[in-house]
Amino acid sequence: MVIERFSDIYHRACQRQGGKQALESLLHSPLSKDDIASIPDDRWLAAFTMKVFQCGIQWKIVRDKWPNFEALFFQFRLEPLLMQPEEAWEEKAKDPSIIRYLPKVMTIPANAQMMLDIRLDHGSFGEWVAQWPQERIVDLWLHLKKHGKRLGGNTGPYALRQMGVDTFLMTKDVEAYLRATNIVDSGRETKRALYAANDAFNEWQAQSGRSFTEISQIIAFSSGDLR
Repeated sequence: MVIERFSDIYHRACQRQGGKQALESLLHSPLSKDDIASIPDDRWLAAFTMKVFQCGIQWKIVRDKWPNFEALFFQFRLEPLLMQPEEAWEEKAKDPSIIRYLPKVMTIPANAQMMLDIRLDHGSFGEWVAQWPQERIVDLWLHLKKHGKRLGGNTGPYALRQMGVDTFLMTKDVEAYLRATNIVDSGRETKRALYAANDAFNEWQAQSGRSFTEISQIIAFSSGDLR
């Protein structure tokens, strides 16, 4: 398989966006590994929870209620959350100040426990993420899917991107490009598709020196409906 040169993708994105300067103004960059490592565990859990609740509904609805989530769930501090008895979670899921849906509420203690287990071995969740090998970022996605709760699909990756982790995203535009160029030819969440996409991004990064975050955005701006 011949992968399109990144310079050609970039040139097409520039043309569609009105030139290099216009394109570059639309891009945002990931945080450094040191910055990722310094993010407190409660902010990671908050990000995962926000994305879980945003799945399937308008994101703005969750954002508008988010201060209530923070107050009800102890600012997402792991230890107080994990000390709660099961009946307390059922009561919290009935609170009208948040989005009342018990299965999503129950992802909070489950993901808190996953993060606590990681902290015991790595110091903090942020340090663990920061140390993850960039060339196999999809393995981080798969770990979150396997060991977390409702973090599969785009939920985990979107949360990582929100936190500044250097990752590409399988948005509709990116996926459409990968399929149109025969890089991906199986189900989006299969290991075959994810590894094929990861390998392509490794190649484009080697060609351009850019982050996965930037490359992912440039691909979206180069084709599709810019979703």
